[in-house]
Amino acid sequence: MSTLRASFELPPTLSAPRTARVVLGELLSAWAVDPGVVADAGMLVHEVVANVVDHAGSDVALEVDVVAADAWVRVGVADGSSVRPVVRALDPSASRGRGMQIVASLAHRWGSEERDGGKRVWFDLQRSLDRRD
Repeated sequence: MSTLRASFELPPTLSAPRTARVVLGELLSAWAVDPGVVADAGMLVHEVVANVVDHAGSDVALEVDVVAADAWVRVGVADGSSVRPVVRALDPSASRGRGMQIVASLAHRWGSEERDGGKRVWFDLQRSLDRRD
């Protein structure tokens, strides 16, 4: 299989997390990615984009990029804020604040990097659920 790449931009609105999840799901499904991986990628992109909407406070569009290769899928979300996400200690009484916990637990790897005055948060998933470490 060759490496497949795509990207799309969204305004940082309340509908952006759901839109990112739907668009990413359609794209990965068209690329014949395992449905379980598609579901995990959708959940994770929803969480990362929701963080942008909640915390970045940027008027600049966010960009979602995706790369699928033989063994893995990488999804990145770039925005105009330089504030990087952190995995907070789990607080069972809190109604929010679990997004990066979910990313850290489901992704094979994840990280963030500077990008054009802002940041890009990315995560990798293995193409087959039975390949998880």
